[in-house]
Formats: sequence, structure tokens, C-alpha cells
Amino acid sequence: MMTSQSGLFDVAVVGGGVVGCAVARRFALDGARVLLLEKAPDILAGASKANSALLHTGFDAPPGSVELACMQAGYREYMDIRERLNLPVLETGAMVVAWSEQDAARLGDIEAQARTNGVNDVRMLDRSEVLTREPQLASSTYGALLVPGEHVIDPWSAPLAYLTQAVSNGATAQFNAEVRGGELRDGCWFLETARGTFMARTVVNCAGLFGDVLEKRLLGASDFTIMPRKGQFVVFDKAAAAHIRTTILPVPNERTKGVVIARTIFGNVLIGPTAEEQPDRTRANVDETTLRMLVAKAIEMIPALADIPVTAIYAGLRPATERKEYRITARPAQQWISVGGIRSTGLTAALGIARHVSQLHAEFDRQPLAPPADPRWPSVPNLAEHLQRDWQAENHGEIVCHCELVTCREIENALQGPLPAGDAGGLKRRTRAGMGRCQGFYCQARVSALAAGKLAEPLAVETQDD
Repeated sequence: MMTSQSGLFDVAVVGGGVVGCAVARRFALDGARVLLLEKAPDILAGASKANSALLHTGFDAPPGSVELACMQAGYREYMDIRERLNLPVLETGAMVVAWSEQDAARLGDIEAQARTNGVNDVRMLDRSEVLTREPQLASSTYGALLVPGEHVIDPWSAPLAYLTQAVSNGATAQFNAEVRGGELRDGCWFLETARGTFMARTVVNCAGLFGDVLEKRLLGASDFTIMPRKGQFVVFDKAAAAHIRTTILPVPNERTKGVVIARTIFGNVLIGPTAEEQPDRTRANVDETTLRMLVAKAIEMIPALADIPVTAIYAGLRPATERKEYRITARPAQQWISVGGIRSTGLTAALGIARHVSQLHAEFDRQPLAPPADPRWPSVPNLAEHLQRDWQAENHGEIVCHCELVTCREIENALQGPLPAGDAGGLKRRTRAGMGRCQGFYCQARVSALAAGKLAEPLAVETQDD
């Protein structure tokens, strides 16, 4: 066994997705000694790197469920802390739009469910009201349910802020630290990783797409089986944002919330996701047939998008399981908490899940904690299009990415500090460099030079001519 690292932690969080980052933050603010272990070089390397970035009210969540409670607690906490962490919100509202008589017949049930879930500001709109609110929407609509509280957020800055606050208040984050094995011995977990052996009294499994693998590896069995569900997305150019202000939701079914059209916090418009089950847990490929279907679907709903080019395409994997609900359980005898099956609502629910996990932990680990008397509130850089960006500030200096107007200063800052970007994806998510119309064609060389020697893998390959 390798030498133990950094003494005994109260809690080891395995997984650096949005839920893992939120859980680490909660325990750090509770006063616990926290360790986050992530197998990738940076956070958000798995399911959390690709989603629709919506802040949900829970209007259509299963009534009385843990998912609903966590979503609504997470929503409230996000809105409460966002200004102190500099987290943006694009207040769009959403409409569940009926595109058939059958859809229209279901809107009443969705409204009733929303009110049961405590979302009482919903309102039915007839066809005329829908088109008044969204003049570019296809006139074939049958009406809609307006949900004013549904908003758009930055899906990457939020978890970065959560973990940055955790680290600022004493937590430790270890990257390239896959948990390969471990055992519970004398009331302490010994976790064997690529970075050495770490000791913790409690393990919180936030390993997402590999949550069941981790449990089989350390506990011998898992209560759930991850069944990856792929979602493909198409991103339209920023000119598309002039044609839509409200998020357009379909009437959902039992399996998925369906394909959404929404503005992004970065000024684009996206459509997606699909819901495709696949066995592969790491690769999320896109295919031309599906992408063309999404584009056609978007144009069918908003005909003006026919004149807007596509800027980007991507796909993500959701850690679905054999059951629809969240799989959050505590195993006191094993000093273990599982956070599995967190589907697409996880971005909203993350802060609520973290509080729920903290409460579960307090029921079996009664060691007193001392929360920081004056917790630190670090501020993350703003990347939202509707708020002031760095390039709009005085003395911003060189602009490196002219598509997304990313400054040299933003890139340099993202490569340093308590949680520097660890790989190319992490640098993009922190700055948006290379995520615009040219997809890095013009700025890649400059970004590579700035990041030289600072990422897990270089962005540029040296040749004999270099």
C-alpha cells in the first residue's frame, strides 16, 4: 500500500462533477475536513460537461420525490448565493408548448402537477398569447403553459464556483486521482488512488457515470446500474438569439423531458437533447442524421432559424439508471453515501443534493464540526453575454479569441489560482476561448502558446521546425 496522504479527512467526495463540487462545498462550509478526488485532470470531465444549462423550478418533477425537494432547495440556494459568487442568471421563463391536440389535452395535468409541487405562478396561454410572447414561433401551436421561474445559467462557472469556495474554506482537491481500490478498516476508509492513499471517515460517491463501478470496486456490490443516456445538441449562431426569448419546452413523456430550444447564457440558441441509451460510458459521438433532425425540428418550431448557421454540435452522457428517480442512499455501517442516477436536473439540484447528503451524514457521524466563522466567498469570472465581460473593461489588453472576445488576461487567470484549468476542455469552459464561430481556427496557436506546459496534454504538437 502506498503512503497515506495529508492525514485523516472527515469526508472524501469521489467525483468532480457539479454534484461532487456542490457536496464538497457544503461539507467545507459545515466545517468538515474535505477531500475531493477526481480521476480527470479537471472538474466536469464526465456527465456535467454537456447539458442544457437550465435552472428548473421542479414544476414537472415527481411530487413528493427527493428529486423535487433537492431541485427546489438547489434553486433557492443558487438564487441566494449567486451574487456573492458572481454567478449569472438569464431570466427567460419557459413555455411548455403544445404542438398537437393530444399535447394540448395534457397541459391541464401539467399545470395541476406544477401547483402540487408548489410552483403556483404558472399560467395557461392560448395560441394568441403564445404568439404575442414569441412572435417567431410557428403558428401551428395549440397553446402553452407558461412557467415564469425557469431560467438559464452558466453550467460550468457554477460548479467551478462551488469547488473554489470549498477550497477557499479548507477543502483539498486532487486531480488525476482515480480511486482504484480501498477498504474500511478501524473506522477509517483507506482509498487507493493514482496519487497515493488517502484516509477518510466517510466516502460520498458522486462518481456519476462510474458510480456503480466505484461501489462494486469498494463495497463489492451496487444498488444501481448506470445505463448511460446520450443527448445530442446543436448550437445556433448568436444571431439566433434575436428570434427567441423564452425557453421552449415540449410536453414531456415518462422517459425524457424532451427536446428543448433555449437561449444560452453565452448568447447562442441551442436545441437538444436527444435521449439515446448506449453502453459506452465515455464516448458521446454525434451523428449527422440526428443532428439534421434537430436542426429541422428547430426550424419547424422557429422558422427564422433556417437563415442562421450552426456554430457547434456536441453530445453528453447522463448517468441514468434502471429507475427514473435519484439513487441517494446512506449506508451508516459502511460510512458511505451513494449519490447515483442524477439525471438532467442535477445542475439545478446540486446544491439541494449537497444539503440532503449533509443531513444524511449527520445522522450517522455525530462528531461535532466547527463551521468557519467568516466563510470566504470567492468570485468567478463572468462569461455571460448579457453582463459585462472582461473585454468591455478598461485596460483589458490583448483579445485572443475574437469570436468569443476572450482576453489574454482571462486565459492567464484561468491557468493559475487555486483551481487552474487542467486540460483543454477545462480551459475552454473557464474562458470560452475556441468555442465561437471558428471553433478555435484563428486563436488556437495563441492559446496553445499561453497554455504551454500548464495542461495535462499540450494543445500543440512540437515539430522539428519548432
